[in-house]
Amino acid sequence: MFENKIVWITGASSGIGEALAYAFAKQGANLILSARRTDELNRVMQECKKNTHNCAVFQLDLTDFDQINSVADDILKQYGFVDVMVHNGGVSQRSAAIDAAFDVDRKIMDLNYFSYVVITKKLLPSMVLRKSGHIVVNSSVSGKFGFPLRSAYSASKHALHGFFETLRFEMYEHNVKVTIVCPGRIKTNISFHALEGNGNPHGKMDAGQENGISAEACANQILHAISTGKNEVFIGGKEVLMVYIKRFFPRFFNWLVLKIKPE
Repeated sequence: MFENKIVWITGASSGIGEALAYAFAKQGANLILSARRTDELNRVMQECKKNTHNCAVFQLDLTDFDQINSVADDILKQYGFVDVMVHNGGVSQRSAAIDAAFDVDRKIMDLNYFSYVVITKKLLPSMVLRKSGHIVVNSSVSGKFGFPLRSAYSASKHALHGFFETLRFEMYEHNVKVTIVCPGRIKTNISFHALEGNGNPHGKMDAGQENGISAEACANQILHAISTGKNEVFIGGKEVLMVYIKRFFPRFFNWLVLKIKPE
């Protein structure tokens, strides 16, 4: 399915992004890996090269829009196009809205939402020209409902759904597909790097993350969703049920959220 396809993954140095890199490599994809930490990217690249010879690293800070545009230009110049764009970079939050500095809100929105938009707008013309392309957006179940200590994070994920659902309809006639992925609790270091109200990292593993499904299992489900052309997919454990509880039993959902102790 993905053999010789050009796949660009952001946030590829750890967690779900790293697991996706390995999963795509096993299928023979031509990989482009991006993240801030070049040393970790190189580590992932070396592992990927056990299964694919075509794997390149492009260091990228998703809060630097000038750099995003420059890197995207370099990739398009070198490769000509991208078959599958996997938007995966991002940061979570562990702070009440009243305690979060506005700069933290803005950083989360820039990283989790606007960076995806900037990259997508750079790649879309070549996808439309070729009448081919697939944009994969790593959202969250928090993109479907609000939850305590996640105000900016949830807002950024809600924004992804608004933009990329609209884009899916607009791109239908051009054969450019959009898949929105909504993970629940996945066992990664996302809670370690989550931002507190002052912008400092949370610095610890939450129990929910510790007990989540593996990043590898998540990556395999994402590849299946891409290969089958799903518009949206929910991945995780029983926390995914909250999406349906809110949809069909909103009063019970509100009661339930107030009973859950946020991490």
